[in-house]
Amino acid sequence: MSRQISGRQIPDRRAPGRHPVRRRSRRAFLVVAAALAVVLPLSGCVAWFLPPTAASATSTPTGEDVTAELAPYYHQVLKWTLCGDNQQCTTAKAPLDWSKPAGESIELALTRQTATGGKSMGSLLVNPGGPGASGYDFIQDSVDYATSENLQKSYDIVGFDPRGVEHSTAIKCYTKPAQLDSFIYDIPEGVRGTDAWISEVTKASAQFGEDCLDLTGDLLGNVDTISAAKDMDMLRAALGDDKLNYLGYSYGTLLGATYAELFPKKTGHLVLDGAVDPTVSNFELSATQAKGFESAMRAFLAECGTLKGCPFTGTADESMALIRTLLDRLDASPIRNSDGRELGANTMFTAIIYPLYNVENWPYLVNLFTSVMQGNATVAFTLADAYNDRTSDGTYSSNSTEAFTSINCLDYPVDSKIATMRAQAQELDEIAPTFGHLMSYGGTGCADWPFPPTAQRGPIAAAGSADILVVGTTNDPATPYVWSKSLAGQLENGHLITYKGEGHTAYNKSNACVNNAVDDYFIKDVVPTSDPSC
Repeated sequence: MSRQISGRQIPDRRAPGRHPVRRRSRRAFLVVAAALAVVLPLSGCVAWFLPPTAASATSTPTGEDVTAELAPYYHQVLKWTLCGDNQQCTTAKAPLDWSKPAGESIELALTRQTATGGKSMGSLLVNPGGPGASGYDFIQDSVDYATSENLQKSYDIVGFDPRGVEHSTAIKCYTKPAQLDSFIYDIPEGVRGTDAWISEVTKASAQFGEDCLDLTGDLLGNVDTISAAKDMDMLRAALGDDKLNYLGYSYGTLLGATYAELFPKKTGHLVLDGAVDPTVSNFELSATQAKGFESAMRAFLAECGTLKGCPFTGTADESMALIRTLLDRLDASPIRNSDGRELGANTMFTAIIYPLYNVENWPYLVNLFTSVMQGNATVAFTLADAYNDRTSDGTYSSNSTEAFTSINCLDYPVDSKIATMRAQAQELDEIAPTFGHLMSYGGTGCADWPFPPTAQRGPIAAAGSADILVVGTTNDPATPYVWSKSLAGQLENGHLITYKGEGHTAYNKSNACVNNAVDDYFIKDVVPTSDPSC
């Protein structure tokens, strides 16, 4: 989901201070693997085979009673056309501003794979996280990574882009890719934490916000999570489902929980994997996640000796200190890449966390640290670029950075007082000595955003909802396990499923215990009587 680095949010996964980092598709990492194969001795081959879908069709809306102003949205008929690899695509209309449904409208892009078993139990909406990740691309590219074969047999798997994201009416913040390069990769001239540095990053974020407003207009103030949850209820009705069936990863858990709070009687089966705790503040998000990343790094270091070429030979404490020294050195003396960009500590941290999310990708950390220690920035930029959806030609394949920043600035109030940020920076440095300093000063990112935050942090009970499953991984680096425990406890009908292991999120990529619990819930309506502790 998310987190912010040096006052600047890392695209596609962080929050105006930090959030759980967005879940990436397996295909996205394969693109990175292909690029790294040019310079690294790593290779692999994976193929996806998507079952055929039904022919073009139209939806049969539920026709439920709504106000006259909402009827054009809730009663709209969706016309599906063939697209992608045997999937179907459509576009739905939604109000730009849900408080003024008679006003302007926006478009929401959807794709679906119809139930491969022939008979569908209904639609299953999937959100991969972010905020700002494309659910449309997630299902188009990686439906087998998103859902199990059993779910695909039983449900129409629907990916959608929330308002402001990619294929839907999207946020736009630059006219030339070099402008986004500057926002993401430029290294401030001042020393981290000084008045000059704070002023510089605050002004850069403010300018980014102004550019977003100029190119996006009023949509920029209406991409909050509550509005997106209202979109989901409209999509549910337009798709013809009396209840919402939903699978949300990372930030997608906040979207799903928000939906349950707003529409508890419309909940069908909801699974929230890698939960975001809706009660925690901007700073608390940063602090908990900083500790999570350090814990995951220590887990990597414990196994590093078994990986060929591991550059760390000392104890875990010694290696963590070495990594901090390396980051400090990059702050003081960046490494110039072949394309002229300079590798500083922030970009290095982005490169670290990307493969850190999944145990299978830990070997890339070996190559990353080895190459940077040798003064070569190629691997670091390959990983960071993939995380930021930057392609080899210098363009960006999505608007994840713009969407991430815009959504989080509306969802999370920030404290931008310098004294507060400095005190919090010191605390972060104490609780997470290796990475904490890179996740501080989150208040700079949204201090001068064009629109003030519209949400307040608080518990979500979703009183009167159906049973909801919350899946938490004990050493999840991006959405720490304590958040899943907290959300499951807040929900009136929440049920926790614990996966004892590493990695960001667990369903369909951990073990049969987790997968069976989720599939049985969706397909057989079986709710675990207690945490199976997988």
